[in-house]
Amino acid sequence: MTATSLSDTNRPHSIVWFKRDLRVADHAALAEAAALGPVIPLFVIEPDYWQLPDVSARHWRFLRASLQDLNEALSARGQPLVIRTGSVVDILADLSQRIRIDSLWSHEETGNNWTFQRDRTVMAWCRAHGISWREIAQHGVIRRLPTRNGWARKWAHQMHAPLVPSPEGLTPAIGDLGGEPIPDTPYAGAFANAPAFTDEQPGGRAAGELFLKSFLEKRGRPYRAAMASPAKGRVACSRLSPYLSYGCLSVREVTHASQARAAQAQANSERMWAGSMKSFGSRLHWHCHFIQKLEDEPRLEFRNLHPAYDDLRPDEKTMGEGEKARLTAWQRGETGLPFVDACMRMLNTTGWMNFRMRAMLMAVASYHLWLDWRLPGEHLARQFTDYEPGIHWPQVQMQSGTTGINTIRIYNPVKQGHDQDPDGTFIRRWLPELAEVPDIFIHEPWKWPDARDVLEDRYPSPIVDYLGAARQARDRVWALRKSAPFARKAQLIQNRHGSRKSGIPFRGRGANEQDQAVVQGTRRRPKPGNTQLALDL
Repeated sequence: MTATSLSDTNRPHSIVWFKRDLRVADHAALAEAAALGPVIPLFVIEPDYWQLPDVSARHWRFLRASLQDLNEALSARGQPLVIRTGSVVDILADLSQRIRIDSLWSHEETGNNWTFQRDRTVMAWCRAHGISWREIAQHGVIRRLPTRNGWARKWAHQMHAPLVPSPEGLTPAIGDLGGEPIPDTPYAGAFANAPAFTDEQPGGRAAGELFLKSFLEKRGRPYRAAMASPAKGRVACSRLSPYLSYGCLSVREVTHASQARAAQAQANSERMWAGSMKSFGSRLHWHCHFIQKLEDEPRLEFRNLHPAYDDLRPDEKTMGEGEKARLTAWQRGETGLPFVDACMRMLNTTGWMNFRMRAMLMAVASYHLWLDWRLPGEHLARQFTDYEPGIHWPQVQMQSGTTGINTIRIYNPVKQGHDQDPDGTFIRRWLPELAEVPDIFIHEPWKWPDARDVLEDRYPSPIVDYLGAARQARDRVWALRKSAPFARKAQLIQNRHGSRKSGIPFRGRGANEQDQAVVQGTRRRPKPGNTQLALDL
């Protein structure tokens, strides 16, 4: 090594550790680090992470395309993305031997428990080696939040702040950093048997920008009316949630763009557009509201929020063969309930499902099939391209009735089919084995007189009596909610996690008309975001 290169490598460098913020626009950590001098933009592929039960090949495919986009953007600014595989601490230690590291920069992340523990290890390493780790909030989630009072105001302040300009150029790092090309898989043999589908959403910022543009210019006009339908919502929903989950787009820039479109709609008296943009804006708010729940209470990923439900359903260790069979049927879209199965098969194939049907799938697993929420939650996490732990796990618990503070909503899966797919077009698209079933029986094919002879082994009869199972589940869940100790604990949960914006207090009560479990799906529509797995925007 020459004297010049030794001097160069001894210059202080900043590492920008990319995680779920795969962009250069509105990226405060990159902008601030770049202002200090040479920057090492780093992404670490962690094989242990990719073996967790809540991640999948679908996530990897989206991530890989997003990394390719990010690398192009960084390379155009003078410093390509450095890809390394292994433990983050081991890689930081190796880099510190190659080059002088002055500081580590990243955005705050509310991930699953694995990433939380990983970050604690990284923090310990940084402290032991005298390296400053600067973590910057990238949306409306507030770390170490003492109370939810005033949270909505703080969220609005963060979202209305100006976008952070992208660095025009980056001072490149000096020396051999041991970078790698973006691999085909996160480790040898990963996802060897995973199916690859052609109609999944493509990863990367460029794709996200196209989805945002088409939503605000054309697709989003019927958003408010169409988002409850799995078929219509596939077009009318923004489809931006995976780009927000992986940070290809920031929540703030999407908020700015949607607010500008809302102002334009109001100025031009575009009533349908104005209503759709209002609904979309509320979901951007709820995006951070739910992530804040997991940020405040990480155990939500594993434990019932209200402990009264700890023994309500058999868990993974205690479930019998019956529960295992029902879980498998639900995962495959073979419950014998056509609308439920069509939704699951669409999700398994495309990685997307609209908010109402996400809620229905989880509710059917929890109430009608009486399954503990953890294993169904992991299946949905693997299938959702937009899996965001901070939204996913609080919402899974909400739909399973284990939070203790939310209305118990037991969807009638047949009525939902009639409401959202009245002519059965969606069902026929995803359940071709029902092609011969007459329209009048498409939602309940077991009532067709020729069902046994024509369907034979092609499509099952319902694996449960959906009305009887719903009544039994309602009685079991509400029986736990009637005691004074339940109400006291629920009030504490409400104080910690409840929305202040909604103004809905927990009223320590038993079952009443307003809050009874919804078996027939006839109650008035809840406020947006209050009861749905609403990440899909």
